[in-house]
Amino acid sequence: MNPQARWNLIYWMLAILALLMLQDWWQTSRTVEPVPYSEFEQALADGRVAEVIVSERTLTGKLKNPDTKGKTVIVANRVEPDLAERLSRYQVPYTRVIESTLLRSVLSWLLPVAIFFALWMFLFRRMFERQGMGGFMTIGKSRAKVYMQTDTGVDFDDVAGVDEAKEELREVVDFLKNPKDYGRLGAHIPKGVLLVGPPGTGKTLLAKAVAGEAGVPFFSISGSEFVEMFVGVGAARVRDMFEQARLKAPAIIFIDELDALGRARGSFGPMGGHDEREQTLNQLLAEMDGFDTSAGLIILAATNRPEILDPALLRAGRFDRQVLVDRPDKKGRVEILNVHVKKIKLAPGVDLEQVAALTTGFSGADIANLVNEAALMATRRKADAVTLDDFSRAVERIVAGLEKKNRVLNDSERKTVAYHEMGHALVALALPGSDPVHKVSIIPRGIGALGYTIQRPTEDRYLMTREELENKIAVLLGGRAAEKLVFGKLSTGAADDLAKATDIARDMITRYGMDEDLGYIAYEAPRPRFLDVPDMIGERNRLAESTQTRIDEAIRVIIMGVFERAFGILEINRPALERCAEELLKKETLDEAAIRELTHDLASPSPG
Repeated sequence: MNPQARWNLIYWMLAILALLMLQDWWQTSRTVEPVPYSEFEQALADGRVAEVIVSERTLTGKLKNPDTKGKTVIVANRVEPDLAERLSRYQVPYTRVIESTLLRSVLSWLLPVAIFFALWMFLFRRMFERQGMGGFMTIGKSRAKVYMQTDTGVDFDDVAGVDEAKEELREVVDFLKNPKDYGRLGAHIPKGVLLVGPPGTGKTLLAKAVAGEAGVPFFSISGSEFVEMFVGVGAARVRDMFEQARLKAPAIIFIDELDALGRARGSFGPMGGHDEREQTLNQLLAEMDGFDTSAGLIILAATNRPEILDPALLRAGRFDRQVLVDRPDKKGRVEILNVHVKKIKLAPGVDLEQVAALTTGFSGADIANLVNEAALMATRRKADAVTLDDFSRAVERIVAGLEKKNRVLNDSERKTVAYHEMGHALVALALPGSDPVHKVSIIPRGIGALGYTIQRPTEDRYLMTREELENKIAVLLGGRAAEKLVFGKLSTGAADDLAKATDIARDMITRYGMDEDLGYIAYEAPRPRFLDVPDMIGERNRLAESTQTRIDEAIRVIIMGVFERAFGILEINRPALERCAEELLKKETLDEAAIRELTHDLASPSPG
């Protein structure tokens, strides 16, 4: 029975009982007259009493005829020891009844206990809710949220930029709609589908779209919601979730952030394992082995850390199929923009191809945020529609941070920043194959950026040569080279550039094997593929000290050689650098057209 309906029934029963008690009290108050004992005896003497009922505390006399008030029963509280003798004298029949006190005794014990227990349960439940563990009686129940097709509100039309992943999942939808068709040749659908990819690429959205397309119940839960402070709760929740899903089959179970639950067993090092998490994982493995795919139950899961999952999860018969949901290419970004711009008022003539060109490396969530930021930009300036300039400003805000107009630089600092940023821009313009410079500004942004140079890639790149990587380092070192060329001294403004340049040079040596002397050897363990996390400090300790020294020397050779190259480019183009820096100091921001006009006589370096 529905809990709400059960409570309604209880309320009705209590109301009926209260009504009956009220009616009994009303009837009794109309027919019974409490009187003093002396008046009761007088009624006996007058012969008006037909019958007397004696209890431990009261005397109840039924009158032969109603009195002047219409009462037919009189009650007195006093009882005398010689009462029987007196009643016999008057020749009036009488009876004695034993008043039952069982109910009163039971209530006197149970009612305080019930009140205490109810108060304790209320306080205990509040404590559990504050800890995020739900009610005490539901601690072993699954927290999976159940959505029907109309509740998800998402189908494949709402998911763009991941066409290959959608095609992989269409087969799952077809199976859920027509499970019998897949068994006629002996094939069976994969038990589990694992969606892997960077954060924000639409893995959860894809899972909801599968449920929306198939029109089946969709059980959604995060991997972290299985594990609690009590041992055995996670395994109980896994069992409960699969039981609920079997009752509603065909259905989809979606486990988000699977790495919180499915981390490889024995991967906790010398600190020991996590028994509760391992029990929960073991139960999940057992449940995945125990259900039949012909029943129409499919498990979808999402993670951005597939490298740490337990191998037992990824073997055939469990998560048979892995679907990559990667960052979209330019075509995919245009499709995603087309989905999101339907929610805003777009100005006529806005070319989404140009917007997509500004967003290289953006995920689907980043593009959704970009569209929202552009709409907010247009709203702040009281515009009627969102223009391309709003998108450009939104990209700057996301990439470089918020403008810090209250951060006032003195003239010397502004001049240093102007030459520094134009050093980046001129080196990028002079080197062949570098990304075009979109904008240069000396307006402080973000936490520590005193200026910024934005380059706009013309195409998505998946492979880079050593020469192209050295060109990227040269652009990063262009600011430091300009400071040294113009002022003859160095500042702290190039700290972030130096860190990025060093990282690229280190990857060239230790990951890509681009040094002939050190050989084609990977000296560092691969980084997590989908998460931009820093290197583990302990990974480099496994190298011999002499090898580490050679690596450090090779990195220094690359950095210093590329720096000299960037310095030479700026030295040849010193007039253009001066001209551009002066214009930047006047206007604070130069766009692509202005930079192109100022650098028409820019000289490129000679090959080699």
